[in-house]
Amino acid sequence: MKKHNFYAGPSILSEYTIKNTADAILNFADTGLSILEVSHRSKEFQAVIDEAAALVKELLNVPQGYSVLFLGGGASMQFCMIPYNFLQNKAAYLDTGTWASNAIKEAKLFGEVDVVASSKDANYTYIPKDFTVPADVDYFHFTTNNTIYGTEIRHDPDLGVRLIADMSSDIFSRPIDVAKYDAIYAGAQKNLAPAGVTIVIVKDEALGHVERAIPTMLNYKTHIAKGSMFNTPPVLPIYSALQTLRWYRDMGGIEALEKRDMEKAALLYEAIDSSRMFQGTVTDPADRSIMNVCFVMTPEYKDLEKDFIDFAGGRGIVGIKGHRSVGGFRASLYNAMPIDSVRVLVEAMKDFEATR
Repeated sequence: MKKHNFYAGPSILSEYTIKNTADAILNFADTGLSILEVSHRSKEFQAVIDEAAALVKELLNVPQGYSVLFLGGGASMQFCMIPYNFLQNKAAYLDTGTWASNAIKEAKLFGEVDVVASSKDANYTYIPKDFTVPADVDYFHFTTNNTIYGTEIRHDPDLGVRLIADMSSDIFSRPIDVAKYDAIYAGAQKNLAPAGVTIVIVKDEALGHVERAIPTMLNYKTHIAKGSMFNTPPVLPIYSALQTLRWYRDMGGIEALEKRDMEKAALLYEAIDSSRMFQGTVTDPADRSIMNVCFVMTPEYKDLEKDFIDFAGGRGIVGIKGHRSVGGFRASLYNAMPIDSVRVLVEAMKDFEATR
């Protein structure tokens, strides 16, 4: 039976990425060695990391003066690296969920943090709108997509200050005005590659302005100077990331990917909104994520949630159980998710409802 993978992360990868990565595990670049055992200092792997960085810049139209890094530690490591490198006096943060809250906690270890707004009062089911960012902050940090709660900010704010964003779960799903940002970071395991590598896009001239001493491994300048090779990088995830980036280019780039993603999300949201059995947890369409669609059973059908998960599983649908803090269901529609799988889920929802 074909599986339809809606897991929130680690998540679905394109067949192109999986096949090419599997081939490289057996024989990387005709070296007769596996990508798992090849030296990261070899010319063959240097070509991989160079092309991957170039494709990130090409796909996202990254301006001159920015570096692309491939680092370990996950996006959670960036929660401390960002303030270590950028927070001199005060930073502003927007609290829209668990990951934003964790970033705020880390930043408070380094200086004053102004949490300009929060949606915690409604279990993070909306994006705060009417807030003011002080003009004297070093940067404004926000999380673009909130995987647990199904909210998303799909624009680059104009706030009169420099921006820093965690784009772990929606990077490469829309055009980005990178010039507005001092840093963008993203863990790979949502929209790019297996877990183990984090992409960081950092403005070179924004670095070096904090007075504190920064540990070598936590200093972005260290990794820029060594081309992400100060220590052994996560070789396999970087190779997989390159395959995904090539696939994105061949699919038509970011605009084409965004169009596909919007179509998939519209299909599922329409099914939810027209149902008597299912309802979305994010009520404002402007705040709804097109990457992670969160929904629950209406109150009169609440006791059927497990039954639906079992019913969907019988059709090869996996990974739709919602996060424990929200409950219900979560369908993750990352770039590699084919629209046919979304159609299978919608059909399962309609068929299950028809029997009740």
